[in-house]
Amino acid sequence: MLFAKMGVPNDQLAFFTTLLYFPWFLKGMWGPFVDIFRTKRWWIIAMQALMTALCILLTFTLPHPEAEMMATKATSVGLFRWTLVFFIIAAFASATHDIAADGFYMLAHDTKSQAAFIGIRSTFYRIASVFSQGVLVYIAGQIENRTGNIPLSWQVTLGATSVLMLCVTLYHCFALPKVEKEDNPLPTSPTRGGECLSKAVWRELGEAFKTFFTKPGVGLAIAFMLLYRLSEGFLVKLCQPFLVDSRATMLRDGQIIGGGLELSTDTVGLLYGTIGVACLLLGGILGGIYISRHGLKRSLWLMASALTLPSFVYVYLSMAQPESLWLIGSAISFENFGYGFGFTAYMMYMMHFSEGKYKTSHYAICTAFMALSMMIPGFIAGSLELAVGYSTFFWIANACSITTFLITYFVYRKLGN
Repeated sequence: MLFAKMGVPNDQLAFFTTLLYFPWFLKGMWGPFVDIFRTKRWWIIAMQALMTALCILLTFTLPHPEAEMMATKATSVGLFRWTLVFFIIAAFASATHDIAADGFYMLAHDTKSQAAFIGIRSTFYRIASVFSQGVLVYIAGQIENRTGNIPLSWQVTLGATSVLMLCVTLYHCFALPKVEKEDNPLPTSPTRGGECLSKAVWRELGEAFKTFFTKPGVGLAIAFMLLYRLSEGFLVKLCQPFLVDSRATMLRDGQIIGGGLELSTDTVGLLYGTIGVACLLLGGILGGIYISRHGLKRSLWLMASALTLPSFVYVYLSMAQPESLWLIGSAISFENFGYGFGFTAYMMYMMHFSEGKYKTSHYAICTAFMALSMMIPGFIAGSLELAVGYSTFFWIANACSITTFLITYFVYRKLGN
């Protein structure tokens, strides 16, 4: 949303923001280190402190493009090179934080309580995304309305985020429970039964990867992690640019493409940050309750349908281009509820597949494939939209839901009761 409002074209903003998924894809490479060195609690607090520092740097280094460049969507992403550098470092910190938080969750809960709280957990995971796309966008929009200065509005918003991150970090220093021993799994002495420490570390790393890729059904599991959310991978990159782009049909490179809904920045933030969050909360909580009562296998088909079918509202919105905020808000709410409900099965399946020794490392590898599932469509989403327009783009994105149902069928057959 920041790049869209700054006038960066859809193909560039989709491609370069997709690059920020790379740390999440690669995090399985250093996930075992989080298992081996220090506690999960230490990693959580350390990474929050690093992300706080990066938010401060982003605040003071954000570029201010010319108004004409922003209005004509002619701002080169090269102007944001330092912004992207700080974002990529923050992405590495965020991915490492995610590894530690996943392991912390699984250590603090047994299998039964994991299932009971999975809906709450997945809901707050999504709230983090919606907060940045909703509440922070609303704040930026309100500042933009009052000042007429788009870069300043985002600079102030990033500054507020820095303060919030600092408060969260300080809070967790005291409030986060200690559920682990402070002893490292590996000794601090240079040898371990005649084996040097570095060799022991690499042996542990190799064993974590080996046990993951030799698990029964690993091929099907990887396919599920890559294909279950394929349609969402296309949709998520351009749904917000679609909401703020001009309604008028635009001419680019001699080709006519469909317009957007031309909503204001604060309106988009309000729809995502209030109505969208409430429906996402409800969907995630109900999904967790449903899956804890009926089990993963009995829930899978319903959740796959909930994940994919509501996204057809964007096909309608792009074709009808309604002006009613109630109608647009209802469509966004319906899609958010379905996603919150259906995403619960995805996370529960990854936890189910990660059980056993090295479960923190194995779950990190699973989430690496989850990131890859968003990267593959994300790299081409912007270019595809510029080539065919929003309406056709959303049709193509929703057609990919066929893969969701196909992979759900094969996983359903393999899951136990």
